[in-house]
Amino acid sequence: MQRTIDFISNHPLTRDNPLPAFARLAGWQLRSRLARDVTVPWIEGAKLVVRRGMTGATGNIYCGLHEFADMAFVLHMLRPGDLFVDAGANIGSYTVLSSRVAGAKTLAIEPDPDTMKSLARNVAVNGINDRVEQVQCALGAAEGTISFTVGRDTTNRVAQPDEDNVQAVPVARLDTLLAGRAPVLVKMDVEGYEAEVLSGARTMLADPTLLAVESEAESPQVEAIFAEAGFVRRHYNPLSRTFDTAHVGAGGNALFVRDEAACLARVRSAPKRRILGQDV
Repeated sequence: MQRTIDFISNHPLTRDNPLPAFARLAGWQLRSRLARDVTVPWIEGAKLVVRRGMTGATGNIYCGLHEFADMAFVLHMLRPGDLFVDAGANIGSYTVLSSRVAGAKTLAIEPDPDTMKSLARNVAVNGINDRVEQVQCALGAAEGTISFTVGRDTTNRVAQPDEDNVQAVPVARLDTLLAGRAPVLVKMDVEGYEAEVLSGARTMLADPTLLAVESEAESPQVEAIFAEAGFVRRHYNPLSRTFDTAHVGAGGNALFVRDEAACLARVRSAPKRRILGQDV
């Protein structure tokens, strides 16, 4: 609970007036004990179906955007008709932002079959089945199968050889799934498997349509792959809609951009989004 209190107290959208967020936290604690699945209103008519233990989603209830800089970048970058890749989609928070709020098309990829059901519920409740292609698989450098952990919410990952509570899931190359399509933006949340995923996405990385990638991890190997493809590391500040070379204290994932001028033109011309009574 202390982590949640600290999160609310320091979040850019709630730190100046945290009391309403703490009220939402208290309300969630009550509602989630009375019903297994709770449908909550989100941004501009979007909804999320959430249950207790979904730590990657409940932050959206308290603070509007759980991962403030990363989620705001998705909202500011995407336009209707763009293709967004949500690799490691979990229950679909980013997919809902991209396809319900921003109006883009989304390729949503999630390896865990139980989490996939939650993703499908959120796609359905938002009426975006026609904009979202849902694929249940892991991503890697080659097709096959792999052992994957079970029951860890947002931290499910490729299993180590001696781990229990695992299941076999199919593996696909991202280039194969895209089948010649070119995304504008990619979000990767693959728990340390980024280098393998990127190795299976060389065609995508080389396509100039791809302007930016948000990656949870930034190992030297991952940074080298992005540098080879012409990407540079940047930090996004949603409040000023600018990039910086240093962390601005408002994001968690690593952001790599190929054409900084094109990205800036997009984010600066994007409409403001009303989030918790604030324009972002």
